[in-house]
Amino acid sequence: MKTRSFVSLIALGLAACTTVGAGPDPVQTAAPRAPRFDEAIAAFEASDKTAMPPKCATLFVGASSIRFWRTLKEDFPDRAVIQRGFGGSTVWEVDHYFDRVVAPYHPKEIVFYAGENDLWIDKRTPDEVYADFVQFMKLKDKALGSTPVWFIAAKPSKQRFEQLPDQSRYNAKVEALADKRNDLAYIDVVGPMLKPDGTPKDIFVEDNLHMTPEGYAIWTPIVDAALDNGQKAKAPGC
Repeated sequence: MKTRSFVSLIALGLAACTTVGAGPDPVQTAAPRAPRFDEAIAAFEASDKTAMPPKCATLFVGASSIRFWRTLKEDFPDRAVIQRGFGGSTVWEVDHYFDRVVAPYHPKEIVFYAGENDLWIDKRTPDEVYADFVQFMKLKDKALGSTPVWFIAAKPSKQRFEQLPDQSRYNAKVEALADKRNDLAYIDVVGPMLKPDGTPKDIFVEDNLHMTPEGYAIWTPIVDAALDNGQKAKAPGC
């Protein structure tokens, strides 16, 4: 299942220099350090005890680009939305906390964003990050069956623009996997975030990494259109 907007020619050119086929399932790699977000996950659980989100909602999970999407509920008014972005999390940390931050919600669909921190902070290779995402899909299959996953491409930013080639390799691998699975869709946000000269638009706060409302205004219609683009896979019971 594949969903995409117009694609950056630069990103495509970089990705074309790599092998984009998903190939055999990669071997899961060892975590580079201890996970960092026990406190944040405990806060989610405390909130759930007060008011558990409804089943069959749209779960947004992943790193700080999800965490700082402050208008998420307003941007998707026709959906019951659960926001579970935590810190500068990585794919393998989402895997680590899967049973606490994904499985309990029994969502209708999952919108996933993580990977750039893995490449930048932990210096993992695109292959290693992709292996961790494959592990996420395996965890999803076991706990949630055919529930569809919508993967937002790792985004270009001013702070990490030199990372674009590795991001492109990682994105291409997930996109290739999405071509083979009807419970996974790839959402391209790379092209729309770039100027005609191929550099990032002026849509970042002072750290040149996290997006301003103008950045999320680019993401929202792309993600919304993808979610409305009828997928074959359905979450059990939804």
